[in-house]
Amino acid sequence: MTGPDTLAVAAVALGAFAQAATGMGFSLIAAPALIAAVGPHRGVPTVLLLAVLASLLPLSRDWRHTRLRDTGRLLLPTLLGTPVAARLLAAVDTRLLAGAAGLGVLAGVALLARGLRSAFLRRPAGAWISGLGSAGLNVIGGVGGPPIGLYAANAGRPAREARATLHAFFLVQNVATAAVLGVVLPSWPAVAALAVGAATGMALSPRLSPTATRSGVLAVSCVGALALTGTAL
Repeated sequence: MTGPDTLAVAAVALGAFAQAATGMGFSLIAAPALIAAVGPHRGVPTVLLLAVLASLLPLSRDWRHTRLRDTGRLLLPTLLGTPVAARLLAAVDTRLLAGAAGLGVLAGVALLARGLRSAFLRRPAGAWISGLGSAGLNVIGGVGGPPIGLYAANAGRPAREARATLHAFFLVQNVATAAVLGVVLPSWPAVAALAVGAATGMALSPRLSPTATRSGVLAVSCVGALALTGTAL
């Protein structure tokens, strides 16, 4: 494998670990490296399919803890907004897509790092804004996590319920987005790396410090987003 391919596989493993341990983080970590390696038009569909697997594996264990009401409240605007965003962004230049994806990740990382909390996000309108924002970012760069992470941070759910709800949301969202954008099969090293990362995250999640895990996810996401943004210059 080339250097970018090796970096992408490593990012997939780390992203799957973060996803299993925290409920989010796969696309934030894996998408910049994958898109930088193969380009936005192939990278985004690849990220989406891998993200489905990254959510499915831990959800197969924790699905009983999913809060269906929270999941549905976020999925409604996301599913409605995804085909609209895909249509509006279909003719955008590849370099612009890469730059927009990187900037979207950086903005999300900055908000999450500051621990943004808002009473607005607890209202129905907050769920709609979060869902629509996630739909747009997922179409642009396969990175729909930041708006949903902000919403989840305000919900105050127990950790296991929060993780299961996030897994369920991202699973359905990424299946829907892949149905709109198409599917690109990932390489077997990427799938193997995902399986190892997810299994490790599932095994170690009860022992991990939430603060340490969250800080690591944000740091790696920031570096990856900067690299992706640089490809558009």
